[in-house]
Amino acid sequence: MRLNRSVAGVLCAGLVALPSVAAAQSYQCSLPGRLALQPPPTIDGPVRRVPVGGYTLAASWSPEYCHGARAESGSFQCSGRSGQFGFVLHGLWPEAAYGAPPQWCSLTPRPRPDDLKANLCMTPSPSLLEHEWAKHGSCMAKTPLEYFATARRLWQRLSWPDVDKLSLRKNITVGELRRAFLAANPGWSAGGISVQLSQGGWLREVQLCYGRDQRPAACRRDRRGARDAQALKVWRGL
Repeated sequence: MRLNRSVAGVLCAGLVALPSVAAAQSYQCSLPGRLALQPPPTIDGPVRRVPVGGYTLAASWSPEYCHGARAESGSFQCSGRSGQFGFVLHGLWPEAAYGAPPQWCSLTPRPRPDDLKANLCMTPSPSLLEHEWAKHGSCMAKTPLEYFATARRLWQRLSWPDVDKLSLRKNITVGELRRAFLAANPGWSAGGISVQLSQGGWLREVQLCYGRDQRPAACRRDRRGARDAQALKVWRGL
C-alpha cells in the first residue's frame, strides 16, 4: 500500500551556510565530508556528435524513484540519512533540431569529487552526475564545471509548485500540475512542459523544454508527454 506522508517543498535547512550549493526541493540536505572518486560511466548507446538545437531540463519526482525497485535504499538520495527530496534535477540534455540528440561526445575530463559534491543537493546521486556529464554535458560544454554551472543557472530560476498540496485533491489531472507550474513560473507556456508518468499513472518526471538560446520553448512532438486530461497520482511516501 502506498503511504501518504507529506513532502514539503522547502529549501535545504542544511544549506544556509553553503550558498554556492544548488538545492532541490527538500526538507534538508546534509553533504558528506568526503566523496570517493566514482567509477567511470557505462556507455549505453552510440556516440552522436550533432549540432545542438535546444535543451531539455528533466526534473525527477524523487519519492516515486525512491520507492521503486531501481532505487538503492542506502543511497544518498533514498536512505533518508542525508535528506528527503521532492523534485531533483535528473539532468540537462542537449537536443538536436531534428532526429536523435547528441550524446557521449567525450568521457573526459572527468569531474572531480568536489565538483560532484557541490551539486549533490540538486542532483543527489554522484554516479548520476558523472553519467549526465559524460552522456549529455560533454556535447554542450568543454568541462564538467561549465556543464554543471549551466544546469544550476537554469535550475535556480525555476519555482516548483506545491505538489504535496496538489496531491491532496481528489481526481487530479496532469493539466492541474501543468497549470500550477505555469502559475509559479511566468514566461513559460503549456507547450514547454512535458509531464512523464509511470505505467501506473504516477508522477515520475517533469521535462522542461528550452530553445538553443536557453529560453523556454515548445517541446518537440516526441517530448510532449502526458495529456492534460490524464489522471495523475503523486507518491508522497517520504
